[in-house]
Amino acid sequence: MLIVTCIKQVPDTTQVKIDPVTGNLIREGVPFIVNPFDTHALEESLRLKDKYGFHIAAISMGPPNTEFTLRKALSVGVDKAILLSDRVFGGADTLATSTVLAEAIKRLSQEEEVALVICGKQTIDGDTAQVGSGIATRLNYAQLTLVDKILSLDIKAKRITVRRKLEGYHEIVEAPLPALITVLREINHPRYPTVPMRLNAKETPITIWDNQFMKLQEESIGLKGSATQVRRIFSPERTKGEIVGNGTANPEEAAKLLIDKMVAKDIISV
Repeated sequence: MLIVTCIKQVPDTTQVKIDPVTGNLIREGVPFIVNPFDTHALEESLRLKDKYGFHIAAISMGPPNTEFTLRKALSVGVDKAILLSDRVFGGADTLATSTVLAEAIKRLSQEEEVALVICGKQTIDGDTAQVGSGIATRLNYAQLTLVDKILSLDIKAKRITVRRKLEGYHEIVEAPLPALITVLREINHPRYPTVPMRLNAKETPITIWDNQFMKLQEESIGLKGSATQVRRIFSPERTKGEIVGNGTANPEEAAKLLIDKMVAKDIISV
C-alpha cells in the first residue's frame, strides 16, 4: 500500500523582503526551503513505512527547481518523487493547487492502493491551511486535520485513529482508509539523512508530470482556475507601544494603571 506525502518548496520567510512600490515579494536571492510543516509529514510517513512496510510517494507542484525539495525527501527514505510542473499550473491558489494534487494522487492510486495522504498543517508562505482539505474533498477521502499523534492504524480493517489538537483540548477521531491527515509540528522530530542516502538521492530520477500528461482542463488549473488572487503583500502597520508604570519597582501601581487604561478603552468593565 502507498502513502502519498505532499510537500512544498517555499521561500525562507526569515529572509523575504517586500517591494515597497509593487507590494510583491522580492524573490531574487531568496533561498528556498522545504515547508517546515511538510518535514513532519514526511517523518510521519517514514515512521509508518518503518512499522508497516508502506511505500511512500512524495509529490510537489512547482517550477523545475522544486527538484531540490524532492531530492531532500528522497534522501530521508521516500521511494518515489513526482514533480508536477508546467507553466499552466503557475499562479494557482489553493483551489487550483488542490485540483492538480488530487488528480496526481488519483493517478498514483491506479498503480498502487493509497492508504493515506499526509500533508503539513499549512505552508509558511500562504498560511491558509486549505490545500489538504481541498485534496480530501476532491478525492472523497476522510479528512483528519491538526493531528498531533496517530494512535492506531489497522490495515486489515482499514481504520485509523488519531488525536487532534484543538484549542484547549484534544479530540480522538477514528476514520476509514483511505484518509488524508494534516499534521502539526508536535507529532514528531524529523530525522536527518545519512551520507549514503544523500548521495543516492542525487542519482535517483524524479518523475515529472506536466499537463500534457495530466490532461487537466486549463480553466480549472493555474491562474485561470483560481477563484482568488493575491493583489498585494504588505507588512502590517504597528503603532508604538506604551509602557505603563514600573512593573519591577511597583507592580501593584502598574497593574492599577493598566486596568484603568483598559477600562477607559472599554476593553474591560469593573
